[in-house]
Formats: sequence, structure tokens, C-alpha cells
Amino acid sequence: MTQPGGGATTEWARAASGPEHARHGRSGAGWSKVPEVTALFWVVKVLTTGMGETASDYLGRTLGPIPAGAVGLVGIATLLTMQFRADRYRPWIYWSAIVMVSVFGTMAADVFHVVAGVPYTVSTVMFCAALAGVLTAWYVSEKTLSIHSIRTRRRETFYWATVLATFALGTAIGDLTAGTLNLGYLSSGILFAVAIAAPALSGRFAWLSPVAAFWSAYILTRPLGASFADWLGVPAGRGGVGWGTGPVTLALLVPIVALVGYLAVSCKDTPAEQRTAAGAAGRQTKTSQGAGI
Repeated sequence: MTQPGGGATTEWARAASGPEHARHGRSGAGWSKVPEVTALFWVVKVLTTGMGETASDYLGRTLGPIPAGAVGLVGIATLLTMQFRADRYRPWIYWSAIVMVSVFGTMAADVFHVVAGVPYTVSTVMFCAALAGVLTAWYVSEKTLSIHSIRTRRRETFYWATVLATFALGTAIGDLTAGTLNLGYLSSGILFAVAIAAPALSGRFAWLSPVAAFWSAYILTRPLGASFADWLGVPAGRGGVGWGTGPVTLALLVPIVALVGYLAVSCKDTPAEQRTAAGAAGRQTKTSQGAGI
């Protein structure tokens, strides 16, 4: 999803922002509260999807479905509250919220199948309809699905509702291909790795609108990461490597923490307007100190 010099993802993100990004500057409704879409954005996103899958399975087997669901509900409520209260994009808060949405989204999809007995085919259609409903309501209300126009409480609510729906849908799709269609986890992972190239190329060559290409790829990251994580975690008898869901969760957590820490320090995915403002504030401070103010 990048081109030489790393410009493709940046151009994609700016295009996906549309005219809203230009209208809502520093004097608008507030700072953007989502990261710039870079190559590292997709890397961290896929890692969180895999971790969410195995963490959910581990909690469910260790604590039981109801206590695990309670942990997931408290976790997502806490981190989304922190995200909504943040005044701008904060890498640690944002990506922690994404992890918990991944965990809770997996639990939600599993409840429909394991507890309620809803077939993956039906739940996939249900979550697809739910996602379409959220996106439709978002567009009707805001006249944009811009990923970098998240500057108001209402848009942020639509954004996170969409993210949660994509995780639930992606989980159902992944389970559908691996289980119902009998492709297995590894074959499903390879399938989604190939499938995600379609929106990537569509966004690169303008076959799809940048917004449509972004959300299509975003949905596919979920079954992509989850399929490979399941393949590593489940026993050999179920077509996996057999490392266990706990160890795989920890193995995925390490690079997530490292990458988010790097992003927090380097500001590589911080919206450009925030980097510019921070740089200006730093120069002003140095000037004041030099003048003895």
C-alpha cells in the first residue's frame, strides 16, 4: 500500500479525508483523533486483530464465557471513555482502544455462534447489514465518511461504531471460511492476504474511491490477522501449529507495544497539523527562553 518514498499511504489518507480535512483546521471543531494512514498503521492493525482473536479465545477458555465477557465489556468501556475524553490523537490510548475493540468484537461474534447457535453464514450477513447501517447513518448525518474528519463527538461515535462492526464482521467472515467452508486457518489467511490486495490496488490506481478502498481493506485486516493467529494457536488436530492462544497473544503483544511506543515517540502517524503545531510551540518556547522571557 506504499510507493517508493512512502507517499501512497499518505496520499490515500489525505484523499480519504476529502474537503472536510481542509475545512476543519485548528480553528474548527477540534484536532483529528485518529492516526495518519501509513504502512505502520496497517502493520499494527493486523497485529491487533490477531491478538484480539487469541486473547478473546484465551479469556473465554480460562475464565469462562460470562466472566470473559465482563472483562471485555469493562475493558472496552474504559478505553473508549479515555479515547473520547482525549483532546487529540494519543497513540497509546487509540491503539489500546483498538485492541479492546478487537477482543470485544471477537467475543460478540462468538456469542452469536457459540451461545445463540447462529450459523456463521447468518451472522456474517447480520454483521454486514449492521455495518452498512452504521455507515449509512454516518453519511446521512455528516455527508462524509472521511477517516480524518473525526473532530466532533458525533463523528467519533460513528467512527468507533464502524470499527466495532468491522471487527465483528471480519471475525464472522474468518470463521465462515475456516470452519463452514472447511478452508482451515492457514488457507483462510492466505486467501485474505490475497484479497486485501484488491482494495490496496484499487486505492492506488483510483479504481475505488479512497474511502471505499480504506474501509474495504480495514474489514479484511480482521480475518487476515485472526486466521494466522488461530493457525499458530490452535492444536495440530484442528489444523494449527499448536502454540496455544496464551503464548500467541503474548507474542503479538510484544511487537504491538514496541511499534506503538515508536509511534508515540517519533510522531510518525500523528496528524500533520498536530506535528506542525507542536513544532511551532517548541520554537516559540526556545525563542522565549533565548530572550530571557
